[in-house]
Amino acid sequence: MYDGHDRPGEFVASKTTLIRRHADAYADEIDEFQRGHSSRDEYQLLDDLNHRVEQFLADYVPPSTRRVGDSLVFAPLYRDADPDLPANAGRQFSSETVLTALFAAEVEFRGPLSLSRTQSTLLAEVYEELGELLSAHGLPAHAALAYRQAYRLHTITENPRGQDRCGLHMARARTRARTPRWRRLPGVASDLLCGYGYRPFLLLAWIAAEIAVFVVVFYVASSGIGFETALRVCLVNFLDPADTDEFGPLGALARYTLIVESYAGIVSTSVFFALLVRQLFRL
Repeated sequence: MYDGHDRPGEFVASKTTLIRRHADAYADEIDEFQRGHSSRDEYQLLDDLNHRVEQFLADYVPPSTRRVGDSLVFAPLYRDADPDLPANAGRQFSSETVLTALFAAEVEFRGPLSLSRTQSTLLAEVYEELGELLSAHGLPAHAALAYRQAYRLHTITENPRGQDRCGLHMARARTRARTPRWRRLPGVASDLLCGYGYRPFLLLAWIAAEIAVFVVVFYVASSGIGFETALRVCLVNFLDPADTDEFGPLGALARYTLIVESYAGIVSTSVFFALLVRQLFRL
């Protein structure tokens, strides 16, 4: 992954130095933000990062429009922030190191040199690793950016598993970035219910829990109906609303339990099959 530029040329070396300078200055802003000494939020800081990248790209004119081999241009910077390398085992990565790699990845992804399929795959892996590291540094909005770029690269390389993985991580990072904390509740609920739509089979467990609750309530509210009958009625009613008249006189609570269950069944199964179709057919 990194062999192609272990000894970068003069142009790459000079741009690498410039990237480090930009990233170091940006890391100082991040440090002020995390210490609570900045009036800007994380998304405003991301705007500044984008502005810095655009400034860099304005003067980023490679000597050739063609790449040599399938390695990445700023591989040494990614290597410094790669937790999977034996040389980095157990190492605590500084925010400067991680942000330098993120800045370099943005330049490489958005720069004038086109990416081959192999390079897109490698850069997607870099972004995913950076997303995890940025999350660990308490920068969820930055992590969401990294996962979004990885998602785009997986789309280019037609990797649906990578898309789902990065989409899920991106959604979770965006939820963690929301302030105040109460605004995270819908996202947390979506994650628990179906993994933001990327894990539809989680809904089956919730559907089973729903049915169990309705069975218990219906059994308790219905006098003279055994538990086996209550179980059968609720299992059928969840998918096909039952005629309550066949059970004789029922109390108001029992009737409303069946009505609510039938609506819950329609909503739950509709959402499940919609997410399942999306997952299977990539709609």
